[in-house]
Amino acid sequence: MPLGWFAPGQNDRVPQGTAFMILIGNAGPEMFRRFSRERTPALATLDAWTKATVDVLAEDLSATAIYPFDTPPAPFLTWARAANAGHTSPLGLNIHPTYGLWHAYRAALLFPVAFDLPRLSAGAHPCESCLEKPCLSSCPVGAFDGTGYDYKTCGRHVLSEAGQDCMTGGCLARLACPVGRGYAYAPAQMQFHMRAFAEARKKDT
Repeated sequence: MPLGWFAPGQNDRVPQGTAFMILIGNAGPEMFRRFSRERTPALATLDAWTKATVDVLAEDLSATAIYPFDTPPAPFLTWARAANAGHTSPLGLNIHPTYGLWHAYRAALLFPVAFDLPRLSAGAHPCESCLEKPCLSSCPVGAFDGTGYDYKTCGRHVLSEAGQDCMTGGCLARLACPVGRGYAYAPAQMQFHMRAFAEARKKDT
C-alpha cells in the first residue's frame, strides 16, 4: 500500500530523473499473510518475494522500483520525513499517525513525471503527548533510552533463555506503544521478524 509520496528536491538524494516518488510497504498483518501463502523455495525470503511482487507492479506503472535492501542502502526514513509520512519515535522507528509502529517501507516507486496528489500531513507527533512513554520502560534489558538503541544488548537478551518472551511474542517495547494497536502484527509475523533479528545478532554474541 502507498505510505507516502512527494516530489523530490535537489537535496533528497534520489536517482537522477526522478520527478515523483511513492513509498510503498505494509501496514498491519495483511502483507505477511499474503507472503506466507505465496512463498516458494525460490521466494523463501521476504526480500525476494517483495522484489518479485513489486517489480511486476513497477513494470505495470512504468516506474522504477528501489528497495531498502539494495546496496548501497537508500535513505528510506529520510524520504519518509520528506513525504510527511510520520515521525521518529523514541525507539528510532518511524511512527505513523494511523498505523503507529506497525508498518514498514518495502520499496519506493520512482516516476519520471510528477503527479498532482495532495501533500500528506504528518499531524502532531503522538510521542510528544505520550507522558508515560511505555516503550522506553518495557524493554527487559533497557536497550532504548530515547536517544539510541543498544542492539547488541538486545540481541544477547533475545538469544538467551530469559529473552524467549521477546522471541515468541515480539519486541515488548514495540508492543507497549498505544498508537495504532489495531494494526499490530500477528504472532507468526512477529516471530518471523524476531528470528531474522536473532540470526543477524548471533555474530555479536
